[in-house]
Parts: sequence; structure tokens; C-alpha cells
Amino acid sequence: MRQTLSAGLVLYLVITGGFLAIDVPASRAAGSDLVSIQTPSGVTIKAEVADTPLKRSVGLMYRDHLKKDHGMLFFFGQPQAWNFWMKNTKIALDLIWIDGKKRVTHIERNVPICTKSDDSCPQYRPNSDDAVYVLEIAGGTVDGYKIEKGSKLQFGQP
Repeated sequence: MRQTLSAGLVLYLVITGGFLAIDVPASRAAGSDLVSIQTPSGVTIKAEVADTPLKRSVGLMYRDHLKKDHGMLFFFGQPQAWNFWMKNTKIALDLIWIDGKKRVTHIERNVPICTKSDDSCPQYRPNSDDAVYVLEIAGGTVDGYKIEKGSKLQFGQP
């Protein structure tokens, strides 16, 4: 029951726009915390850490661009099938769900932006409920990093 409430709260905040009434400049960082993620190709991704309800609800919204070797790592305290959507996100993204052992469990490639002004943007969800992390990177880059289902990513605890 507690897992459902946590996911429901995050989804509620995203859907209702709670916290989204603030103006978020494109240059803002989700925080000063960055984590280095080593990919199977040897490329290191520098990811901002989204580990609070506010950081997770805003995510990469309102950004005009994302460097190829940068991203955002969403950290959740418990495994679940976390839903994501692209409302107010101005750049296409690759979404990567990762379990507690840091193995990729699901990938959504090149997810397009959603320009709808209502709450009807599509939601993206993994096939399993074991994700503790979700990594967002620039759309179209996941294959170049040789990230696929079952890949292990190397990073420290955010």
C-alpha cells in the first residue's frame, strides 16, 4: 500500500502540476549533486540527481537542450514500475529504467515531446515493477552508449 501511495503522490504532482507553477529557468540545475554513470561503451554520463518529490516532478521540463553526455538520474527509495511523461519537456529523451542491482530493465527510445496543454500526454511505463532508478538522456543516444535491457551501469549511490 505504501508503494502505491508514493507512486501515486509523484504521479499526482506531475499530472496536477503541483509545484509546476514556479518558473524554472533552462539553466537551472536540479541541484548541485551530479553522479557519474559509466556506460557499456565506456562513455561517462554526468547526471543530475532527482531524489526529492520536487526534483522528480520537475525533472528535465522546460529545458531547451541537453548535452549528449549529460542526463538526469531519478532515484526512488523503493522498486516499482515508475510512470513518466513528457509534458512541458522540450527535448526528446531516452528513458532507462534500472533495478537496485543497476541493471537496465526497460528502455523507451527517443520519446517525443508533448505539446498538449491539457494532461493527455502519453505515459511511459516499464514492463516490470523493479525499477529503483530511471535515467533520462538525450533522445537517440542510448544505442550509441550500447545500453540495452540487461546492461549493467556503473555509478555510486546518489
